[in-house]
This record gives sequence, C-alpha cells and structure tokens, in this order.
Amino acid sequence: MKSGESVERIMWTVVGCLLPPLILSVFIFGFQTLIITLVSVGACVATEAVTQKIFHRPITIRDGSAVITGLLLAYIIPPGVSYWTPVLGAVMAIYVAKHLLGGIGFNIFNPALIGRAFLVATFPVAMTSAWLPPIRDVSIFKYMGPGIDAISTATPLYVLKHYGIQAVIEKFGSMSSIYGDFFIGWRPGCIGETSALLLLLGGLYLLYKRYITWHIPASVIITIAFLTWVFGGEKLFTGNSLLAILSGGVMLGAFFMATDYVTSPTQPAGKLIFGAGIGALTVLIRFKGGYPEGICYAILLMNPMAPALEGWFRPKRFAPEKGAVR
Repeated sequence: MKSGESVERIMWTVVGCLLPPLILSVFIFGFQTLIITLVSVGACVATEAVTQKIFHRPITIRDGSAVITGLLLAYIIPPGVSYWTPVLGAVMAIYVAKHLLGGIGFNIFNPALIGRAFLVATFPVAMTSAWLPPIRDVSIFKYMGPGIDAISTATPLYVLKHYGIQAVIEKFGSMSSIYGDFFIGWRPGCIGETSALLLLLGGLYLLYKRYITWHIPASVIITIAFLTWVFGGEKLFTGNSLLAILSGGVMLGAFFMATDYVTSPTQPAGKLIFGAGIGALTVLIRFKGGYPEGICYAILLMNPMAPALEGWFRPKRFAPEKGAVR
C-alpha cells in the first residue's frame, strides 16, 4: 500500500522471474515441456474466467494470478505426462482450491500445490514415473551401473531413497560433477524445479524488489540442510545437506510457493516458524515417508497454520493510556 505497487505488477514480475527455468527446461527435456506449460496456463486462465462468470464476479484474468498458478502447476509435474493432465489439475487448483473458497485472498491452501496433490492422488503412476533424462546430458547413460537399469529416468531423490548414495554416484557421476550439474539443472525432475541457479536468481530479484522477504526461504533451506546433516543416514543423504537442497524442489518451493501472500504469515517471527515447519516436514517425509520428495505436502500442511501464526505474533500497536489524551 505504501509503495504504490499493484497486484498486477507483482504478479507479472513473478511470472517474469519464472520464465528462465521454463526456457532451460525446454532445452533440457524437449519442446513438450513448453506445450504442457502453455496448456496448464491456458487451462488456469480459462477456468478462472469461466468460474468468475458463473459466480457473477469481476473477471480479473489480467492480474496474472491465474497465470502464476498455471506456471507453478506445470513446474511441479513431470515432463513426460500427457498434455491433458494439467487441465484437470488446473480445474482443481482454480475452481476448487481458489474460487470455491472466495477467490484471490481467501484461499487456505496454495492452489497450484492442491492441483498437484490431486493429480498425484488420481494418477499416481504417471505423476511418479513420467520422468525424462536430460536430452543433452550423456552422463545419465554413461554412469548407469548394474542393478539400476530399471530406473534409467528416475529422479535423484528416488535413486537416493531406494538405492542409496552410491547409486546416485554411479548414475550421475562424481559428487563434484553432481553438484555442478544439479545446480545448473542437468538432472531428471519436474519441469521447472531442476535449475537451482535460475530459481535462486529469480528469488533474489524478488527479494531485491521487496516482493518477498528472506525469512521464509532462508528458514526452509537452513532447516532442511541442518536436519539432513543431523539425521541423514548412510543410505540416504549421509548428512550431505547440499545434495538435499539441490536434488529436489526445495528452491522452487522456498522462493515461489511458500512465500505466497495469501497462505503464509506476514510477521517476521511467524515467517521463520512457518519456514522451519516446512523444512522439518520436508525432511520427515523424505526420510520416513513413502514419497521421495516432501516440499509439496510440507507447504500444504503448514498453510493452515498461517492464521494461527498471524494471531500469535500480532504486532503490538501503540495506544495512549486511558485518560492520557483529552
């Protein structure tokens, strides 16, 4: 309110920050990632327009919020799914998770994550196996060892969880090359989560513009790194915090999903606890759950905590004592 920024400007700036990972994804996985993303964005915008028309609300598709939901939904699904898959996720994200709860500003859960959770529950095989190897990265074939041929296009987290750190090294190369490749984005994964570098740059720009603050991203990343270092067993991350950050969707979730204005706290202390809770739940799901990645469900589980954290850390406002002002 004080800065003069508008919802439209903020939303479209976030869209701009999300475009570089898409460009890299097209280069790494192929042109179908662009088609999936366009279908997802188009379905979200169309669902928003139709829903607002049905509910007799002003049509606000130009504000960019539906576009962001479509981008994020596409970014957190595998690049090998069918083209119609994001359409179903878009309906769940926009119609159910957003507008049935009152529209923008009233949703309890992050719409894109609800869309993904729905797709995982409805099409579990496609959403957990439609991974593609980087088409220009020959190391994914070069380092395949005996016993892991069946997981030739599995994500690093899947290999790590089910086969251990040695299988990751056999599949992706030495640890030094793994760090570099994963940081740039040369690894199997969801469409928009692979490049920690581009996501970090986009997040830093949002910090520079003061559209987000450092509290949630820092607390998410630091908590995941610390708990992985403390509790990472020999079969899992062996305490390798950097691998835990680079091998999943941590950067995308920390900077672009956990910081959603509507579903996260506004006060610094609340943001720190909110982010730490996401980090702790992510590690818990990764280590003890049946799902290799946990950031999606960790954010969804913490979203309902945002109102409580707002109440617990409500800022104190100055008011003169009774009778002091006449």
